[in-house]
Amino acid sequence: MPRTRGRAPTGGRAGALSREIIVGAAVELLDERGERGLTFRLLATRLKTGPGALYWHVANKDELVALAADHVLGGAFATVPSTTDEGPVAGLRALAVAVFDALDRHPWAAVHVNAPATLPHALHLLDRIGTLVAGTGLPAGQQFAVATAISYYITGVSAQIVAPHASVRADTGREDYLARTAERWAELDPEDYPFLTRTTADLRDHDDRDQFTTGLGLLLAGLRTGADPRPPA
Repeated sequence: MPRTRGRAPTGGRAGALSREIIVGAAVELLDERGERGLTFRLLATRLKTGPGALYWHVANKDELVALAADHVLGGAFATVPSTTDEGPVAGLRALAVAVFDALDRHPWAAVHVNAPATLPHALHLLDRIGTLVAGTGLPAGQQFAVATAISYYITGVSAQIVAPHASVRADTGREDYLARTAERWAELDPEDYPFLTRTTADLRDHDDRDQFTTGLGLLLAGLRTGADPRPPA
């Protein structure tokens, strides 16, 4: 439902638009220009309307970007089956990877998919995670804590991995950014930073998706143990 924000713009353009159309066009502009490049004037030009018509549906740029990020999130898991023959843990992994891949394709969205979930697709994501966690047989008293922890991992770690690269891809590129950071680590005193100085090559050469799925695998392995603590036959 469009929000009423005072008097509608003249000319009938507000009725010709919808929040879904505006959000879809905003996603395209954000992909092309990034968050700084999105303006209501530019968006209105693309939609062949006036900026006032946009404000009839969204309050401001912050709300629009949040809705656009939620739209990306919805597209991420729309094609992931809610159940799988391989079991709920495999379903959780497929869901998590789908979200990571979507945020990697739309890096501006990563920092705007926040917890607690309040927007429609974020709510659906958390609910699906919780339903899958419950399907593992984990005790009911642990399901909320585990489901939210997995949700925080999926959205939070994706943002930590993807967002820093979003600000450098246009000028230096991911590889240059990582190489420069690795050089900085290599200059540190190994007595003060023993781990960082010996993992400079890992930082420079690592794959973001592998980094995400490695941590995810450890998290889901713990879920398997908690859901069924019996040793394998």
